[in-house]
Amino acid sequence: MPETICLSYRIMSQTTTTTCESTSRSGQQPLTCPECEGTIATIGGESVCESCGLVVDEYRIDHGPDWRRDETDRQRRTGAARTETLHDHGLTTQIGRHRDANGNELTARKRSQLGRLRREQKRGMFESKADQNLATGITEVRRILSCLDLSKSLREQACRLFRTAQSEDLLVGQSIERVAAATVYAACRCNRTPRTIGDVAEHAKVDADSLQSTYNTLNAELDIPAPPRPPVAFVPQHASELDVPDCVRITARDLATAATEANVAMGCDPCAFAGSCLYQAACDHSYSLTQDEIGDVADTCAQTIRSHLERLNQLKGP
Repeated sequence: MPETICLSYRIMSQTTTTTCESTSRSGQQPLTCPECEGTIATIGGESVCESCGLVVDEYRIDHGPDWRRDETDRQRRTGAARTETLHDHGLTTQIGRHRDANGNELTARKRSQLGRLRREQKRGMFESKADQNLATGITEVRRILSCLDLSKSLREQACRLFRTAQSEDLLVGQSIERVAAATVYAACRCNRTPRTIGDVAEHAKVDADSLQSTYNTLNAELDIPAPPRPPVAFVPQHASELDVPDCVRITARDLATAATEANVAMGCDPCAFAGSCLYQAACDHSYSLTQDEIGDVADTCAQTIRSHLERLNQLKGP
């Protein structure tokens, strides 16, 4: 009796396997379960019988080409997408050190051979001095953006802008660090990111005056589409650094918005004007906040804060 049961089970298994294999080859899903003739349901990529739970088909292999599309909508064969944050667009081959692709330990002879290959690859990595300058500049751009904790999309734009500046021969007479910092600041301006010249110069290897001069050169030559920065963009940053209550922050934001709509803040430094709005809001809510504290955060002096307060008083009327 047990032999009969085992024989029947083997025959049933072979029948089920044959049915599933033929179904996979034909690319068609069976309508009923090959064991109990129950209903087949597709759940999470698997075809399962609702009655007995038999998995009839699972995660079919796509034998078609694995194409990827880049920004130019051209087909590429596998591999990672091109990136502007590397001087070679991320297409350079990386040579390993201690283990192979399967994770096995390399022999001493093989490690010595890979070391020589890495040395030759490093020597031939740059075709010209311009490529070497490009790699240095993009590395500096990535370092500054990392210190400022900015997004990946902004990093791509800053690196692309540095490539454009080099192709237009704007690096002549300028240091690579100054142009790299200027492209970071320009990318922040184009994306309305509240970062000042002082914020970028703090993490760059240049001073604020040199950075401003280089940015003016890039803006004049490349016609950078940088929109004007409204004071309301700097209010959250100042409020966060000073740790003020929400009521003060909301009032300061409303003051900055009203001043922009009434053209009261025209011609003023938006960062300093946002500090004045924050000080006025703190006074309205009887919150203890001095002009010197705001000046340290907004990178300005108390006299500038007081001069902007006179402009804010114009909103109240006579």
